Amino acid sequence: MSVGGPRANRDYPGTYADVRAWFPTDAACLDYLEWLRWGNGFSCPHCESASGWKLPDGRWSCAGCRRRVSVTAGTIFHGTRTPLTLWFAAAWHMTSQKNGISALGLKRVLDLGSMQTAWAMLHRFRTAMVRPGRDRLTGAVEVDEAFFGGPEPGRASRGALGKTMVAIAVEVSADGSQLGRCRMSVIPDAEGPTLRTFVEDYIEPGSLVVTDGWSGYQVACKPPYRHDRSAISRQTLPAHELLPAVHRVAGLTKRWLLGTHQGGVKPGHLQAYLNEFAFRFNRRNSDARGMLFYRLLEIAVLAGPRTFRSLVAARRRPYFPAPEVPPPDKRVHADSLARPPLDRPWRARRDSGEVVS
Repeated sequence: MSVGGPRANRDYPGTYADVRAWFPTDAACLDYLEWLRWGNGFSCPHCESASGWKLPDGRWSCAGCRRRVSVTAGTIFHGTRTPLTLWFAAAWHMTSQKNGISALGLKRVLDLGSMQTAWAMLHRFRTAMVRPGRDRLTGAVEVDEAFFGGPEPGRASRGALGKTMVAIAVEVSADGSQLGRCRMSVIPDAEGPTLRTFVEDYIEPGSLVVTDGWSGYQVACKPPYRHDRSAISRQTLPAHELLPAVHRVAGLTKRWLLGTHQGGVKPGHLQAYLNEFAFRFNRRNSDARGMLFYRLLEIAVLAGPRTFRSLVAARRRPYFPAPEVPPPDKRVHADSLARPPLDRPWRARRDSGEVVS
């Protein structure tokens, strides 16, 4: 790893043109992952030995346990049959735009063989978007709940049925004009113990927690937290003005889910999509979009492997049906982006003398 922090055009590509120039082959992608994972030297994931030697096929032979270790072993790329050039392209498309990319969009852009491949790639990246041991929110933090899902009959507000409740925390400046980082988590209810767990997990002790008058926050914001409680029923301001940061983040998240993903997000997968939104939102002021690409791959080589079955939320009624046996002439695995350059194929017919109608 680089000393003094990562820099554009040295530690990560600055544009998509740089991505294709830096990673023209799968071997180059593998070397970059090795640099990210073992920048300070080889470390065996099985026995933690630091002694070993590199083999001609790109793997390492551990001197401690004598195992052959790939740099992708024990990561989200573990056992993948999708070329790494496609993984890197997916990571760039996922992080370079504020709206990300959908599975269908990724399938079309990279000419993947199925929606399952595209969805699984994006979802594996989403599992890696929560950095282990990340810092908790500090200072003044607004906290409230929001409901995700389409219109449902029955009671509104906290008693709504058929929707998914999400707790949201957002850092705010002293005057409330600037938003900092956000955290979002799916919660089963808005009772005091549930909200207390959310506050303890995502907010640093001693911080000022700003909430509405819901009774559950009296339990959630006990010391060592400071609590600024304002009952909406006693205020002349509406809820979105009393807690503007939380409502803005909730609105942006819902707009993203409806726009990029057409609202087609299952409740069991919602937390992964919330993690993706927070990953980009918390880095929205980054000068270089390549930094997000770098951070995603940096965490991806530390995250554990995930099988497709473990990614599917509904086990009995899977998100995707069981794939049928493909015909012999069907392309089973995606092609790598490492391809030889073509010299003006649009001129080939005319230059060969073929009659062009």
